[in-house]
Amino acid sequence: MNIRERIARWLSPLLEVALRSRTMVKFFLTLGIFITANYLAWLIRFEFDVPPDRIGVMWQTIPILLIAKALGFLAAGQFRGWWRYMSIRDVLPIAAGCTLGSVLFAAAVWGLWGPFHVPRSIYLLDWVNTMALVLGARYLIRMGREGLGRRKRGTDRRVLIVGAGAAGQMIAREIAENLSLGMEQVGFIDDDPAKIGTRMHGVKVLGGHNQITDVCAKYDVNEIIIAIPSASASVVRHIVEHCREVSAAFRILPGIGDLIDGKVSVRALRNVDLEDLLGRDPVALDAGLLERHITGRTVMVTGAAGSIGSELCRQIARRSPGRLILFEIAESPLFDFEMEMREKFPAVGLVPVIGDVRDRGRVEEIVRAHRPAIIFHAAAYKHVPMMEIHPVEAVKTNVLGTRIVAEAAAKFGVGRFVLVSTDKAVRPTNVMGATKRLAEMVIHNIATREGPTVFVAVRFGNVLGSVGSVIPIFRRQLATTGKLTVTHAEASRYFMLIPEAAGLILQAGSMGEGGEVFVLDMGEPVKIVDLAKNLIRLSGKELGVDAEIVFTGLRPGEKLHEELIVEGEDVSGTTHPKVMKLIGNEKMPPSWAKQLEELIVCAITGERCDVVQKLDGLVKGYRPNYEFHGVPVPKPILDAAPESDLPPDPASPSRSVH
Repeated sequence: MNIRERIARWLSPLLEVALRSRTMVKFFLTLGIFITANYLAWLIRFEFDVPPDRIGVMWQTIPILLIAKALGFLAAGQFRGWWRYMSIRDVLPIAAGCTLGSVLFAAAVWGLWGPFHVPRSIYLLDWVNTMALVLGARYLIRMGREGLGRRKRGTDRRVLIVGAGAAGQMIAREIAENLSLGMEQVGFIDDDPAKIGTRMHGVKVLGGHNQITDVCAKYDVNEIIIAIPSASASVVRHIVEHCREVSAAFRILPGIGDLIDGKVSVRALRNVDLEDLLGRDPVALDAGLLERHITGRTVMVTGAAGSIGSELCRQIARRSPGRLILFEIAESPLFDFEMEMREKFPAVGLVPVIGDVRDRGRVEEIVRAHRPAIIFHAAAYKHVPMMEIHPVEAVKTNVLGTRIVAEAAAKFGVGRFVLVSTDKAVRPTNVMGATKRLAEMVIHNIATREGPTVFVAVRFGNVLGSVGSVIPIFRRQLATTGKLTVTHAEASRYFMLIPEAAGLILQAGSMGEGGEVFVLDMGEPVKIVDLAKNLIRLSGKELGVDAEIVFTGLRPGEKLHEELIVEGEDVSGTTHPKVMKLIGNEKMPPSWAKQLEELIVCAITGERCDVVQKLDGLVKGYRPNYEFHGVPVPKPILDAAPESDLPPDPASPSRSVH
């Protein structure tokens, strides 16, 4: 056994005792600092040649000094806490303890021996020395713990933080203090020229976003953290493009609105997702307008547990309605959603209701009992291929269900009825789109009647991440087979984030005066194949190696491209830049009401072929796939249909891209 090992063996019991008695150890160390600071004060005062009589005075006052300063530090709470977590916020309490201790010391000396027993400069020098030694000791302990602890544990990941703002600095501080994270920060990246080259928490800002590749190569970076919660999607896209050029993994801090408790932490980091890249800048809503229609009033949402319905409920709940009625046919989703809402919004009066919009008696019972001021009708069948197979159910829910809820609203004097529609209602090539277009026409017809209810519809495209939408399907395929199925290389859709869509629905619904169809600004359409490629890259996989894209051809009823307005319609602006109003909405012929009744009767009796034919006669622009539905095909209809909108030949082989 060498000398070092023997010393370590002798000291280990003492260290164990010290760890078990941290408070006592800190107390005696602090007393030692008090004595040292006072002795240095005497040395400085007499230029390192203290007269013998003054040395006697110094030792005479030491007990008074220790008692006074111990009381001062005790009052300031300086014998509690951990020195290794020393931060700038600890300076003020330490200064308060030093000041109080010095004041008590001076008062005691003056009271016992008079004002000139100790030179007055000693009190000031002693205060300065005590502050310097206490702060220095704690800083050295923290620095030593972080440095020695990291060398002892080893570093798992070298981290580069993009964003030197408040969030990035909080992440850096947590990395420095929490060794269990296994991270070592190499620096910051920030596009602010004023920050480049400066140091924050001892770490340098190494460059702008364009230098991410060079910095990662120079400092052997293992992980990149994007810590800019307020960044727009365009900024995130720009950063991610640079991150993709290096082998380091990258994660992102969610936006402040997504942080449940508002606290920035490494635990909140997640992988960059498609929503981060495709999302748009936050939309400002007219808070005053929404409060007038929602705050303190009864609001009813049908399809409340669905993707759009549930987000509508969350945003309505944030505006403190008097009562929120959750109308939903699916029991389990409603139960889960009610639990979530009661936890997040305990002050909101929730009324969960199991009910079917096709059940007139149930709908009227609820509307009569609660008299909502506004109804958001989000209940609908929405999956295009599924509704092609079940056109009867599509008509019963999307058309008859809408009419029942709208007529109940008119019958019981509901102030406002808002229909959640879809871009598939524009020149529909599928049953789902045709029934949603017919739902718009239903409420437009009811809006022409006399009554206090304002009826409006809001039309928009796909929402990212909704149940059954393309993103969850792609994720599931990527996790299982690795084959992402895309209908067509040129197929494109409009996309919007669920919170943005719900917020704009609330905005548009509050703006209508009666009979309008509002269209939300969806931005530019996005190719489905680009979504698939982005998701593959963000998942850390490589196209052609870990995953492939398989083109299956357009399914029955699917379009190559979606539209937001029908031929003959135009849009005009509104008071909100993201909400437009349709001009020239389709006029219904006198026979329309009779044809609608015949369609509903066919749906109730389950006559599938008649339902498709009557939808064709009622909805302008609808071109059904008659062969798919087992209906004799009128030749002129096939001759008029563009090839891109016809369903694929089932015999045609699928193609894949690697």
